[in-house]
Amino acid sequence: MNKTFLTLSATAVAATIALAGCSTDTAGPSTTPSNSATSGNSMPGMDHGPGMTPSSSPAAAGEHNAADTMFTQMMIPHHTQAVEMSEMMLKKQDIPSQVTSLASKIKAAQGPEIEKMTSWLTSWNEPTMAPSGHSMGGGMDGMMGEEDMKKLDAAQGTDAAKLFLTQMIAHHEGAVTMAKSETTDGRNPEAVQLSKDIVTSQEAEIQEMKDLLATL
Repeated sequence: MNKTFLTLSATAVAATIALAGCSTDTAGPSTTPSNSATSGNSMPGMDHGPGMTPSSSPAAAGEHNAADTMFTQMMIPHHTQAVEMSEMMLKKQDIPSQVTSLASKIKAAQGPEIEKMTSWLTSWNEPTMAPSGHSMGGGMDGMMGEEDMKKLDAAQGTDAAKLFLTQMIAHHEGAVTMAKSETTDGRNPEAVQLSKDIVTSQEAEIQEMKDLLATL
């Protein structure tokens, strides 16, 4: 009985070794490294959530904090008002060409930034509207009130140009303040980079507007 069991066990071991050898020969040397690499890459990828890949951008991956959310929610209506003010100027007659050129530049820059920030909020699963109290300009530096906008809409010629420059300087200064806060407190790399870009471009435009205002 013992002899039979030992004989069968030896046969089973031999068969197992033979099968293992066939498996290695059939799959080829590249099979194991390939599977290992796939397994190694799949684990980090899981951190990005369903359908995400390791190459996904930080904004799409949802890496953000409360400062990023507040910055984008507040900067969208801030930019929207700057575009509205610029469009008012572009519809007017007898406006100095340097002023209309500046209005065109502001509109061209801030329009795409509004779309970019809106897409970030959507990807972060955050509301695209600022909280109540901020949505109409409350708490946002440099925002024009309703009466300010009516005055700009009614003004004409050089008076309109002067009012636009005066209002937009204050508007830009408010945006720079908001952007600097995001640069310090934000987490999302793309939002922080945008805040830095806003500071650089709008500080330059503030100086440009001051110089223009002195000539009118």
